[in-house]
Amino acid sequence: MNSGLRNSWSTGWPTLAIMLGASVWGLIWYPLRMLAALGVSGTAASALTSGAGCLFVLLLRRRAIATVRWHWLLPALALAAGVTNLGFVWGSIHGEVMRVLLLFYLTPAWTALFAHFILHERLTWSGAALAALSLAGAMMMLWSPQPGIPMPGNLAEWAGLAGGMGFAMSNVLILKASRVLPDMKPEMRTATIFGGAAIFSSFASFFEAMPAPPAASHLATAALLVLGLGFVLGSNNMLVQYGLARVPANRASIIMLFEIVITALSAWLFAGETPGPREWAGGACIVLASALSSWVHRTKAKPPAGTHSDPDRKDRERAMV
Repeated sequence: MNSGLRNSWSTGWPTLAIMLGASVWGLIWYPLRMLAALGVSGTAASALTSGAGCLFVLLLRRRAIATVRWHWLLPALALAAGVTNLGFVWGSIHGEVMRVLLLFYLTPAWTALFAHFILHERLTWSGAALAALSLAGAMMMLWSPQPGIPMPGNLAEWAGLAGGMGFAMSNVLILKASRVLPDMKPEMRTATIFGGAAIFSSFASFFEAMPAPPAASHLATAALLVLGLGFVLGSNNMLVQYGLARVPANRASIIMLFEIVITALSAWLFAGETPGPREWAGGACIVLASALSSWVHRTKAKPPAGTHSDPDRKDRERAMV
């Protein structure tokens, strides 16, 4: 009885951590739009919140961050994280949140491609089928009768698409880093991700027309929002990593899809956005592809019969951040 109760608690808390993290990501678009309303552009919001998040992690966990030898994976991961963050932030500010997020979640297609070239993983029939399913969902959602082709309809949707590609690349590079940089602690990885996002977005801000700066009466509000978002994003990242380290990736990936549910509800409540039939159908294909991708990784990670290795170790290495 006591053993079962302890096991329930040990798996319940990490699951709750991942679910809370997904909920935060599903709601984060709203304070970002508040920043935009105060006069902070999308690129500036991405740079400032990422910089605040990086600073928060460095201050809180500075003793746990180990010195990592130089490797090309560090700037590559920082760049991929920069594309991910800016694509999500800019897209969610300027576009329909649900459509941007669904384009962001086309990760099965991009992950299969990137893993083939970077990790030298053979592209299996199951991986190709899942990639095709997620792309079919995107085509269904993006089909427009005017030009007759399934293409993103505006820059915000292109940003969401690019952000999803960056997210898939980040996941592949993190798995690569776990092999060639085994001493790289999660805190160092988090600092690299946030720092890369801050630098990339700062550079991108030079190419975006700046709105009128926040009025003096709104400056304090904007500053508090930036600091608050930095604290939330930094702590949320560490919270999710706590869960991912203790929950097999196939189960964690399913839980993380809870973000889409929270985003749909919040977009309906706060922005009056209601997906149409094509969005629902295309989104269902994308979500199904993501869920089945987790199941495929689970079957690949099973050890041969008769071995006594940890069956969840490879799953945890594949966990998304």
